[in-house]
Amino acid sequence: MEDTIYAPSSAIGGAIAVIRISGEKAVRAGDLLDRDPAAHPREMTHAILAQNGETIDDCMAVFFPAPGSYTGEDMVELNVHGGMQTVQRVLGALATLGFRPAAAGEFTKRAFLNGKMDLSAAEAVMDVINADAQQSLKAALLQLQGSVRREIESLESLLLDALSGIDAAIDYPDEAEQDATDALPQSLCVAMNRVETLVGESRRGKVLRDGLRVAIVGRPNVGKSSLMNAILGSDRAIVTASAGTTRDIIDEKLNLNGIPVRLIDTAGIREAENEAERIGVDRARSAWKSADVVCLVLDGSAPLTAEDDALLFETGAGNRIVLLNKCDLPEKCAYSGAIHVSAKTGEGLPELRNAIIALAAPERADGTYITNERHIRALEQALCALKDAANVSEFDCAATDIRNALHFLGAITGTDVDATVLDRIFERFCVGK
Repeated sequence: MEDTIYAPSSAIGGAIAVIRISGEKAVRAGDLLDRDPAAHPREMTHAILAQNGETIDDCMAVFFPAPGSYTGEDMVELNVHGGMQTVQRVLGALATLGFRPAAAGEFTKRAFLNGKMDLSAAEAVMDVINADAQQSLKAALLQLQGSVRREIESLESLLLDALSGIDAAIDYPDEAEQDATDALPQSLCVAMNRVETLVGESRRGKVLRDGLRVAIVGRPNVGKSSLMNAILGSDRAIVTASAGTTRDIIDEKLNLNGIPVRLIDTAGIREAENEAERIGVDRARSAWKSADVVCLVLDGSAPLTAEDDALLFETGAGNRIVLLNKCDLPEKCAYSGAIHVSAKTGEGLPELRNAIIALAAPERADGTYITNERHIRALEQALCALKDAANVSEFDCAATDIRNALHFLGAITGTDVDATVLDRIFERFCVGK
């Protein structure tokens, strides 16, 4: 990390662009300014930015001395006018000082390597940026503030205590073996229960990060597209009286009580009359099979058909909500447990929204969730290692399994992770973050 790096850390083209510089020579950015921001650390300084006597911009600059900066290194941030030409000229001037452009995620990677944040918090940076619902942002901010790290450190402390007991029993069998024999099963049981809880609750975490996929399915003309429009509050899907109007997947995002939802309208399921309709039906089936929740729409103003019965059977295995649509018309269909809705009047829509939210998985009191697929895999591997430890009678074998569990837990926070994994994580970041 000897290089000094620079990159825009905000979008180019707005009123202001923020350009970030980090490294041991970052203070040299002051060579381009008529006032040195390093003279007043952490204070915004108004300065003229110029090169070879030619003014490039009238800007603001601030210097953050190490280690009290985002990256843990000396940092300078320039607030320049956000036009493309201005930003490009500023970047070109910085290049003449011997700085190099930052790689994707390199600022946050340096923050991790310099001990400013653990790896789980570093990964949360992009989750904060990408959050598109209130609860998603809350979960990402908690992770950024160390919620996942604290969970993992608590588990590590429990396992290290168990490991020290095993080591004592191996070194001093006469004095410590009975204590270790008595304490180890309980410690492993507590650890396994806690890891299983984290993995179990990760479903809501993934929903908060990636959104809850909700597929609206049913035979033609039961009002699927009208229902989607009613939920969205806009005419997103085309609605006509003709069966088979929807031929392809329509995918829209919405926010339900702070939870991101991807609402998917699908083609009506029936025996296809042509190739285009067959493709639409195939895509509809694929959509509901990959969805987290299936909303099966039945026409409440007409008796159940053979197609309805087939769909009730096909969708019965997963998270399903059965809807009797057109409840503003005389009822001719009944189904136990169904929600009565009307896309025309809005009746039943609050109950539908609540039912979808309920299937997003229970909410944890402290709001801490494992949202990252890499973390979930590591927890599952740690759980397997702990189960192995619980199923062996030899202390040295149990110790090996516990150390394996600690290795997988350490991969989450970055205390035990290799360079290849780090590169893979940070290459997904934006440049400038």
